[in-house]
Amino acid sequence: MSLNLPPRGRGTASNPHNRYAPTRSQQEDDGWYQDETPHSRATEVRKEKAKTAITRNNSPDVGFDRSVNPYRGCEHGCIYCFARPTHAYWDMSPGIDFETRLIAKTNLAERLEEQLQKPGYVPQPIALGINTDAYQPIEREQRLTRQALEVLLRYKHPLHIITKGSLILRDLDLLSELASHNLVSVAFSLTTLDDELKRIMEPRTAAPAARLRAMRTLHEAGVPVSAICAPMIPMINDMELEALLEAARDAGARSAGYVLLRLPLEIAGLFEEWLQVHFPDRATHVMSLIRQSRGGKNYDSRFGSRMRGEGQFADLLEQRFRLARRKLGLDRRGSVMLDCSQFCPPGAQLSLL
Repeated sequence: MSLNLPPRGRGTASNPHNRYAPTRSQQEDDGWYQDETPHSRATEVRKEKAKTAITRNNSPDVGFDRSVNPYRGCEHGCIYCFARPTHAYWDMSPGIDFETRLIAKTNLAERLEEQLQKPGYVPQPIALGINTDAYQPIEREQRLTRQALEVLLRYKHPLHIITKGSLILRDLDLLSELASHNLVSVAFSLTTLDDELKRIMEPRTAAPAARLRAMRTLHEAGVPVSAICAPMIPMINDMELEALLEAARDAGARSAGYVLLRLPLEIAGLFEEWLQVHFPDRATHVMSLIRQSRGGKNYDSRFGSRMRGEGQFADLLEQRFRLARRKLGLDRRGSVMLDCSQFCPPGAQLSLL
């Protein structure tokens, strides 16, 4: 992999091969062009007609069994994003393609409404924007997340949101109404309070202060908010854990959680390259601590351990989190119980007459 600096505003400069591609190509300099090509990548948005809106899962590590994702790929460009490998399913790279070649499900609201209207549908909280952030920058123009919120409010369907985007405040009117019926909770992913580390680690996310302001605004509007310190990266941001939890508590968070860095598939190579570019003096030590926490490998996908890890470092991180959470009076993540009893597809009562 190249160790070139990423284009401004991007998380990586690399575009590793799609693991499903039957062939591979490699650029070679034939000496024909004398001037260097500008090192930049614009965001491309491809529109897609989705067949379904709700995705099901049976993972015991997450607190939901269904999710809705308006977008494939994420312009936020977080170097560590666990969703990067999914871009290979669309014949694109988990590298810079994931950040710049996005797919918008333009009929998301229509498909969501169809599924909610199906006979026998049993409501449980939907996680909105879990694989990729529902409030990434392109949502400003696409408005797919807002359309989904309008459907869920109309059906009185509960939902959880996890985001790094301050754009969520645009939808304060809908979120406040949902909260008045105990139908929504919002978790903010917090990784650092350091603007420079944020810039290189998750370049197009909202600044730390902006996320905390958004959290405080939602809290003051009656929307339950929480914090997820994720991911915690050894020797990069783990030393901020207690400060992040305190900042979240002061901004109105009532509960908190954390996740140890996960490096499945292509993410491991992208992350190691990122370390060599930005933290060459500690890259070896960081990877050593990660492997110590993953049974000697870059990643352990087993349920029950993949979010927390194991070993000395992981155990110490767990102890620190528990002590800080108790000291700050924060509940465990997922303590907000939303109301599923109000679910009522529009026109359902009329059909009984």
